[in-house]
Amino acid sequence: MSIEIVKEKCVGCKLCLKSCPYGAISMEEKLAVIDYDACTLCGACVDSCKFDAIVLRKTHRATEEIETYSGVWVFAEQKKGRIQSVVFELLEAGRRLADDRGVELASVLIGSGLGDEACQLIGRGADKVYLAESPELADFLDEPYSRLVARLIAVHKPEIVLTGATTIGRSLIPRVAARLGTGLTADCTALEIDSEQGILLQTRPAFGGNIMATIICPGHRPQMATVRHKVMKEAAFDSARSGQVIRVELEDGESASRTRVLETVEEAADIVNIAEADIIVSGGRGMKGPENFGLLQELAGALGGAVGASRAAVDSGWIPYSHQVGQTGKTVQPKVYVACGISGAIQHLVGMQSAETIVAINKDPDAPIFSVATYGLVGDLFEVVPELTRALKARRKNTTR
Repeated sequence: MSIEIVKEKCVGCKLCLKSCPYGAISMEEKLAVIDYDACTLCGACVDSCKFDAIVLRKTHRATEEIETYSGVWVFAEQKKGRIQSVVFELLEAGRRLADDRGVELASVLIGSGLGDEACQLIGRGADKVYLAESPELADFLDEPYSRLVARLIAVHKPEIVLTGATTIGRSLIPRVAARLGTGLTADCTALEIDSEQGILLQTRPAFGGNIMATIICPGHRPQMATVRHKVMKEAAFDSARSGQVIRVELEDGESASRTRVLETVEEAADIVNIAEADIIVSGGRGMKGPENFGLLQELAGALGGAVGASRAAVDSGWIPYSHQVGQTGKTVQPKVYVACGISGAIQHLVGMQSAETIVAINKDPDAPIFSVATYGLVGDLFEVVPELTRALKARRKNTTR
């Protein structure tokens, strides 16, 4: 998109100055002037102008240019030289998309002293790995990483680029999309290829999670998306796979940054990381109060799992936010997910429906949670949960004799 002032029509009324929420417009010689560094192309000034003196144009790449883009890329996020597990999920999705399109799957790995990490990417599905190593790139920094990734995309022209919807991914990829002048869909929970048009179908929760929207980017390339952690399966490692590792050299000034990492503070040990738990016992509004979460802690202890919660329980102050599962909390993919007193609103379902086995306990037989449950128990959780806990403890006691 581009925006410009039509000088012949501008009368210097200053309405656009008042409407711009970013202060990107000023007056010079009684004409409006746009500061393109501050402008976000929101279009507020266009709507406010009564003289059609501001024009916002949407640009689309020619079909011939779009057809020069080919391949699926995954940004391989790493911390302290170790590739993050969300990357393996992206490789599983990327491999499927690449096969559907009949193209290569590549990965971009940036850091320092990465050793054999590139082989991990190839073993999990990548055909190529673009590897950039330098002491200056050891820690993630927005500016050098986005410059480098944008340059590689501009040169090699992949049609699809994926990254995790993590702190790093959400910081990096919008900058890359802005540099390339293309679109970006955030927090996707599903990705598919349209069989007729060959474009990427990007599905994500919208309107507070009340609907699932499928978004397309037909007029620009690459098609870019961030994907929520734990909504897809990890790609399995195949030691027999072979691929190409392409070394990437930094260009002059590419590693420059206005910021630097002074210190990295590890997450406190007592913070619950439910995203990595194999078994989760979650409670919702049906728990009726914070004192009743002790029932879930006992059941989780008997199962060797962690305690989760719905947004309603967290918002009520019954349990800390670190336990929240759902669109505005953690996305989880445990082997077993036990939902106690959770109705099953879409906001919660998008965060846990990829669990291998879902057990729902609810006194309402019509609760939406039962639509995704592997096993459903209709009953009073204050009777069912203690009975389950007792049975599990007794079974464990008998097996240890």
